[in-house]
Amino acid sequence: MVTASIGPDLIVLAACLIILAMNDTTNAPWPYPRPDSPPLLTPEQAEHTLNVWLVPRFSMLTLFCLLEPLRVANRFGRHLFAWRLLSAHGDAVVASNGVRIDVDGTLASLEDASRLMVVSSYEAEATVSPQDRAVLRRIAAHGGWLGGPDTAPFILARAGVLAGHRVALHWESVPAFRREFPMLEISPTHYEFDAMRLTGSGGSGSIDMMLAWIEHAYGPALADAVGRQLIHPRPRDDGGDTPRQHFGELPRSVTQTLAVMEANLVQALPIPEVCRLVGQSQRQLTRLFQRHFDETPQQCYLGMRLDRARQLLTDSRSLVTEAALATGFSQPAHFTRAYRKRFGEAPSATANKR
Repeated sequence: MVTASIGPDLIVLAACLIILAMNDTTNAPWPYPRPDSPPLLTPEQAEHTLNVWLVPRFSMLTLFCLLEPLRVANRFGRHLFAWRLLSAHGDAVVASNGVRIDVDGTLASLEDASRLMVVSSYEAEATVSPQDRAVLRRIAAHGGWLGGPDTAPFILARAGVLAGHRVALHWESVPAFRREFPMLEISPTHYEFDAMRLTGSGGSGSIDMMLAWIEHAYGPALADAVGRQLIHPRPRDDGGDTPRQHFGELPRSVTQTLAVMEANLVQALPIPEVCRLVGQSQRQLTRLFQRHFDETPQQCYLGMRLDRARQLLTDSRSLVTEAALATGFSQPAHFTRAYRKRFGEAPSATANKR
């Protein structure tokens, strides 16, 4: 009988094999979205840029809750949102918790039709000058988008840019706001969002406010996916049988796929690329989509793009060619055929109904 002995060389070899196996596991493809991508975007790279005016003694919690949903959304869509921090004079701003934040520019440097969010907290109007309010009026006059949570509605109302809009703000500020601006309608909700104004209660409620913007821009699937990544369940409507109410019942890979699709309507991704991003095989994903939607991922993706095109033709002044390009159709004839098949009319007929 031969007795085997384990020498030092064999032990070293076994340890190396174990380390290699661990590395193979660690380097396996990470289910999308990856935690280390994409990098922070510049305004030139992103489809939407949020300018944030930091008023001295602003709420740090509100600022983080405004920006984190946008950062997470970029993990699904890659080039969706960028942000710039501003102050009245370009100097760093001290938050209510004493933390000093550097900024990227001045409030006055904003272009006319900008998207601006005002972030404040204690003594909201103490440092706001007539020149600052003039910037707000200039943006509003040129069709810009204005918003502000917590006490920022005081600043917006003083500038005269909230007339005709329902206003949401922190509950503690409601009595004073009602006394100062009795002609403005105060909402009991955590946020109020319309095409040109976005106000809210501030704090952690700002997450819901930004998820509403993400949903408006890219659909409920992406907004729900961002909420799940932030461990922030979205409030559900009591009435109505909306598609968003069913997302929580779908498999995780399906909801991630819907989020990736809605975030990439402008430049449609090949289905194999979508499958790679969500870490699912095309065969398995097709089986799940047919089970839950009675259509393939390709059919679902095409339907999303056509629905967005119809929304653009109905709610905006987009030309047919602009709507086609904005939803990933490079060939007008292909777009027209697919559109007519889905809606029973040509895209030009939809545009003419405006």
